Amino acid sequence: MNFYDLNIEPAVFLAPMAGVSDYPYRQLVREMGVKLLYTEMISAKGYVYGNRRTSELLKFDKGKQGAIAVQLFGEDSEFMARAAAGITQEYEVDLIDINLGCPAAKIVKTGAGSALMKTPQLAAKVISETVKAVQIPVTVKMRSGWDDNNLNAIQIAKLAENSGAAAVAVHGRTRQQFYKGQADWQIIKNVKAAVNIPVIGNGDIFSDLDAEAILASTNCDGIMIGRAAQGNPWIFKEIIYYLKTGNRLKKINNIEKINFALRHLKLSVDYYGEDYGIPIMRKHLAWYLKGMPNASEMRNKINQLTDYFKLIKLLNNYKNDLDND
Repeated sequence: MNFYDLNIEPAVFLAPMAGVSDYPYRQLVREMGVKLLYTEMISAKGYVYGNRRTSELLKFDKGKQGAIAVQLFGEDSEFMARAAAGITQEYEVDLIDINLGCPAAKIVKTGAGSALMKTPQLAAKVISETVKAVQIPVTVKMRSGWDDNNLNAIQIAKLAENSGAAAVAVHGRTRQQFYKGQADWQIIKNVKAAVNIPVIGNGDIFSDLDAEAILASTNCDGIMIGRAAQGNPWIFKEIIYYLKTGNRLKKINNIEKINFALRHLKLSVDYYGEDYGIPIMRKHLAWYLKGMPNASEMRNKINQLTDYFKLIKLLNNYKNDLDND
């Protein structure tokens, strides 16, 4: 099945991010016009062994979420194939994505994530076995390479294509870089020139103008937003509008940002309950507040609260103070 048979234009996506791209946040992003949403990364072995936390990550409302991609990580091709097959049978999933990009030490030390880029033949086996196990598109998310001496994204992308992958997403940084330095868009361009499947560009896309620039400079088929979407779900609406019309939306103000934060908070508490929903929102609220007056003081107050209604009151009072400035 072709990647674009999913009817996901415009090809602007939220990157899978552990602890960020959860169900509550995905609802906000969907409202911004994103047609295909990725879950947080799922452990293939965790799914096969029935891990409770893994099953929580796979909860989504198909009716509200539209097209859904599940990102799997793992270094064992048998477990990856079993997980992909089981998930597609159990859930209404539109796409399986294979993680070859996560730089986290706890993932890499198992041989999964970006560590698979050091073992191209194993990566190819993981991809091909997963493709054989399902009837839906399988895509691959990778980095430019392990380090500056091993920039093998082109090799991995060709192996992915030959193994049946429907598309690849390339983050223009090595694993060694993590998220430091500047993303290398040239390697995304080189991957695009080397394969015949769609290529999604990722890395240092912080605005609508950045989105236009990476598409123009790399000829990639779509873009994926990661850190720039943290506390900033409206970035998707800005980018999609600009790519469609050539016009830029007016930037939202701080009061509108707090309104987003309040909505996000409600979605989180409704979904997780207070005991888990509030702690998980603390980092999100810090991102929403970034650059606002007295943000540090607000973060300290937020981190001390465990009561939902007190937190709402705090944010509303802060919003009123902003309105009176």
